[in-house]
Amino acid sequence: FLSPLLADVEMLGAPDPELAATMGFSGFGKKARTFDLEAMFEQTRRTAVERSRKVLEAREREKEDQAEKEFRSPRTDSSASASSATGAGSTLTQRDTACSESEDSSDEELTGPSMQSQTSAQGPAEDTGGDDEDDEFIGPPLPPGFKDSDDDNDDDTEEEDNNPVKKIPDSHEITLQHGTKTVSALGLDPSGARLITGGYDYDVKFWDFAGMDASLQAFRSLQPCECHQIKSLQYSSTGDVILVVSGNSQAKVLDRDGFPVMECIKGDQYIVDMTNTKGHTAMLNSGCWHPKIKEEFLTCSNDGTVRTWDVNNEKKHKSVFKPRSVQGKRVIPTTCTYSRDGKLIAAGCQDGSIQIWDRNMSVHTKFHCRQAHAPGTDTSCLTFSYDGTVLASRGGDDTLKIWDIRQFKKPLNSAERLPSFFPMTDCCFSPDDKILVTGTSVKKGGGSGKLFFFYRETFQKLYEIEVTDASVVRCLWHPKLNQIMVGTGNGLAKVYYDPVKSQRGAKLCVVKTKRKERQAETLTQDYIITPHALPMFREPRQRSTRKQLEKDRLDPMKSHKPEPPVAGPGRGGRVGTHGGTLSSYIVKNIALDKTDDSNPREAILRHAKEAEENPYWVAPAYAKTQPKTVFAEVEPEDDETDKPEWKKRKI
Repeated sequence: FLSPLLADVEMLGAPDPELAATMGFSGFGKKARTFDLEAMFEQTRRTAVERSRKVLEAREREKEDQAEKEFRSPRTDSSASASSATGAGSTLTQRDTACSESEDSSDEELTGPSMQSQTSAQGPAEDTGGDDEDDEFIGPPLPPGFKDSDDDNDDDTEEEDNNPVKKIPDSHEITLQHGTKTVSALGLDPSGARLITGGYDYDVKFWDFAGMDASLQAFRSLQPCECHQIKSLQYSSTGDVILVVSGNSQAKVLDRDGFPVMECIKGDQYIVDMTNTKGHTAMLNSGCWHPKIKEEFLTCSNDGTVRTWDVNNEKKHKSVFKPRSVQGKRVIPTTCTYSRDGKLIAAGCQDGSIQIWDRNMSVHTKFHCRQAHAPGTDTSCLTFSYDGTVLASRGGDDTLKIWDIRQFKKPLNSAERLPSFFPMTDCCFSPDDKILVTGTSVKKGGGSGKLFFFYRETFQKLYEIEVTDASVVRCLWHPKLNQIMVGTGNGLAKVYYDPVKSQRGAKLCVVKTKRKERQAETLTQDYIITPHALPMFREPRQRSTRKQLEKDRLDPMKSHKPEPPVAGPGRGGRVGTHGGTLSSYIVKNIALDKTDDSNPREAILRHAKEAEENPYWVAPAYAKTQPKTVFAEVEPEDDETDKPEWKKRKI
């Protein structure tokens, strides 16, 4: 890697004399200094090797002197002398080994910084070979009751191991308002950045912990399956797509922003053998993603089948698994899941059985338990532990059981009197695989729904949390965030976390203050970008948002300034305060008109004197041609009282 650098140095160090004469700086007469980089690196390497060799020799001499002193020190007890001899021998052996290693290493050419830091790190480890009695502390004695910080941390971790309750992150909580109906589905992406909730109100809401503030508002809400209840939501193993299982027969896959990616095909409901149909023909019950293969997912339906699908092929399923009862009849699977390694597929059925298949062999079950739960009840959840050996099942018979799939005849442990009214009541394992969590259902006005924590080994109830005055349907304990998400029957999604034990998630949004909405923002109009508009119609580009808001505020049209009240008879084409219609305005003016226009002749002659004295319009135009005007004289009206009746004017 030095060759290009050396070439550049040589180019800079030897200027061309002709070029120098041409450019006009040949009169300086000085040649640029050249550097031999290889010689400089070689000198630095030799200095480092020499320094490290001296440090090693000095340390070896100190160890030899210390070993000789220990070997020559008098011993009173024979056992003590034997042990000290053994310790000295081991010390000498280590010393010889270290010396030989140092000689070998000194023969090699060492490059880089000195070995002082490495030897100082190796020093205490080499000294541990001696007796504990010979260990001496340098410096003043420690005060009584002193504990090292490492010892405190060890004590805390031991205490947490002995008391699993302290691992439950429940010191703080936030409440997300999904709606008013049951939150029947919860999903968190693998990184824990986004939460999705689905409910009986057909809505799916997206929550972004990093983008939310203290108002805790969802950034998107949609109804992907129209008027069907959402039964299951889950992010894929990579977090880029979402599986939506609803009450119809076609599962959907959405991307992270809620836009559709694919929709499973609907099968032919008139075909008897469900293997020959391309998709489900009845309502879906559950679904989940493959933990290893990001394109594959699993669904189960009331048509009595469990099907696997490929995201890239929406026209047909990949494989079909058909649960069967003891008599060989069709049974309906109510829940399904993959094992942690993705090699097994488990389904809980309405006849109370749990059936497990090999993913590559869809004909016969690999494990099955016929009497897992009470027949006729919906097994609402199956989940495998993180180590893959234990299966937990939440039954509609108000029980929670764990099974060893290698001995599948009877459960390892069981908990009873855990009411469940929903066909999707959850159970999940803690991130350390030592605690099992589930929720309970309550009737309206019958108390509070609770979240129960059981110790996996003994199934002892460790802890319980009163969530709300409604049923607890869904629960999810994220391993990376170490936070517990809970979906309830009254439309709430709660997040429990601990500021110390938990990571990110709800901690990101609770610290952000609620953003105040500025009044000016509601007044401004959206800026429409028209790059190909004619110059006479093109709007000037907005330079600053604040200045544009102030400008729009002064504009009465853009700010929607209200009309001021009208004072007086009306002006500007607007009607006065007495009436808002044209008819009322006319009636008002007629009533207020005081002029007497009953005699039009008198109305005209009213201006005759002024027109005669100051002729302006008519008289000058007809001055030469107009004869003298003659107006009839008005005769005074005779008194009609003296006339006979037949001569009087009839009114």
